[in-house]
Amino acid sequence: MKQNKVTTGGPCWVEHGSADPEAAKRFYGELFGWQPERDERPEAGGYTFMRLDGAIAASIAPLYGEGQPTAWSISFAVTDADATADLITGAGGSIIVAPMEALDFGRFVIAADPSGAVFGLWQANRLTGAEVLNDPGALGWVELLTRDPEGARAFYPAVFGWTVRPADRYTQWGLADEDFGGMLTMDDGFPPQVPPHWLPYFAVADAEVTAFRAGNLGAGVLMAPVSMPGGRRIAVLRDPLGAAFGIYQDSGEG
Repeated sequence: MKQNKVTTGGPCWVEHGSADPEAAKRFYGELFGWQPERDERPEAGGYTFMRLDGAIAASIAPLYGEGQPTAWSISFAVTDADATADLITGAGGSIIVAPMEALDFGRFVIAADPSGAVFGLWQANRLTGAEVLNDPGALGWVELLTRDPEGARAFYPAVFGWTVRPADRYTQWGLADEDFGGMLTMDDGFPPQVPPHWLPYFAVADAEVTAFRAGNLGAGVLMAPVSMPGGRRIAVLRDPLGAAFGIYQDSGEG
């Protein structure tokens, strides 16, 4: 990810919706060095910010809806959540949670693209979004996994104005040509019951070491560390609660 601060239209927030928030706090605290800061207001419902060296990096929250799975969710920064929600429906997407206030932090929307991949919108008030990006332990990349790449290439630029750099199986998303994420086409290697989804990747100093430590903490390895073009190393893991996430080691070049 070339963006080191929250940019309108770009990824700004990651939230772990968890059936066991305390277990999630322990796991990610051990893995990434996050420190929990629980919002003690009753109306916050146990919402907890996770800080990395004092800066807000992510959050962990209890599940709020019946049947909601433990999973990571990604939100994108917007200046007007209501107007962007209209763009989403106009482009063929759907609104799951209509625009609403999140206490005094901001205004949010939960939406899905035409293929069903869920994502959030965040209109900042007191909370702009993550205070750290790309540093080890912070969000480093976001990836859409979909069976409809052509539909996604039409939908997301129409909603967010993203630039698109397509390749054979992988597309990179950006803003003003500063890439922050990508898209992987789901082929027959993905079980049919796995829906289209957004996957966060957290930056790490060493993918092998982090994957090994995650395994010792009870995580599963969905994809062992592999090298990518440009010298990057990535892996995909599943935490002990069942939420998938990636890790991303930059080559340090360019």
